[in-house]
Parts: sequence; structure tokens; C-alpha cells
Amino acid sequence: MARIKSALELALERTESVKSDKESIELYELKREGKKLAGAFLENPDEKKLEESLKKYPKDKQEALREGMFDVLVSQIRLPTHQEDLAKQEAVGKAIQLLVNDRRFGQLYGQLVQAFERYLSEVDQFDQAIRRQYAPKLRQKEEELARRLGRAVQLDPFQDPEFVNFYNQNMNALKARYEQAIEQVRQQATMLFEGTKK
Repeated sequence: MARIKSALELALERTESVKSDKESIELYELKREGKKLAGAFLENPDEKKLEESLKKYPKDKQEALREGMFDVLVSQIRLPTHQEDLAKQEAVGKAIQLLVNDRRFGQLYGQLVQAFERYLSEVDQFDQAIRRQYAPKLRQKEEELARRLGRAVQLDPFQDPEFVNFYNQNMNALKARYEQAIEQVRQQATMLFEGTKK
């Protein structure tokens, strides 16, 4: 026969779940606050301000806060599109370095930023090489259109679906090489960050 629980036992069970819910809500809020801090840092990269903001919280609250910050920052490790993006990537690396507190990561991230510089240089070289390689075919299409229309035609290569496909295929191959390096850095950062948790 099943045991009938007393009113006290039932009340204790309910308060236990409420207590854990309060802790879950607090952890969620702290992670959210950490994400906001990381967002503010990305808007105005200042490592000292970030570190001071983190220290304002009691030690027992910092882990959840740091988790939220880390989630946002690690997601910001990405290929730059312009030279100006390099400064933001360097700031992201420094902020993650603050959270993982491991010199090896700083060195690894420095290498990644150098790879980003090479990537931007290669993008320009690829762009020029692709255009040169496709130029004869584009001229042929311009001549054919000129014969049909009876006047000279100059095509923008990006108006030609065949060129766009060729261009994207080559650029995506270049990006894929660098995306592997980014993924490795993210994994290393995550591993080091997990090691800082108690």
C-alpha cells in the first residue's frame, strides 16, 4: 500500500522546487547580465572597464556572469570583412583572454589575428585573379550582346549569374580554410573556459 504523505512533507517538497526555481532564475538573469556586459564591451572595447564591471559582482555570482559574457564573445570570433574589423577581433580576443586567464590562449589568438590579416590580403588577390580569369568569357558575352543589340555593351561581372557562381565558389573555398582555424580557436577557448569553472 502506498504511503500517504503528510501535509508537512508535501509543503517541504513544494518549497524545495520553488527554491531551485529561484536559483535557476537568478542564474538566468546573471547570464543575461553577462551578455549585456559583453555587448557593451563590443560597442566600446575597454578591457579595464570590463574587468571592473565583473569585479562589482560577488564571487559566487561571477561564474554565471562570466558564462554569459563568454557565450557572446566566443560567437564574435569571425572572419573580418574589412581592415577595420581587425581591431574588433583583437578586442574580442583580449576580453576572452580576461575570462579564460591563460597565456596560451592569448598567443593562439594573436596567431589568429595574423591569419585574419593574411585572409584580407588573399581576398583582394582572389578577387583580382577571379576577375582576370573570367574576363575573356565576359568580353565574349559583351560582344555577343553588342551584335544582337547593335551597340556596345559593358557588363558588370556581378550581373552575370555564371560569374557570380564562379566567384562565390572560389571565395567560399578560401573562407572554408580560415573557418577551420576559427573553429579550432573557439574550441580551445571553450576548453580553457570550462577549466576555469569550479
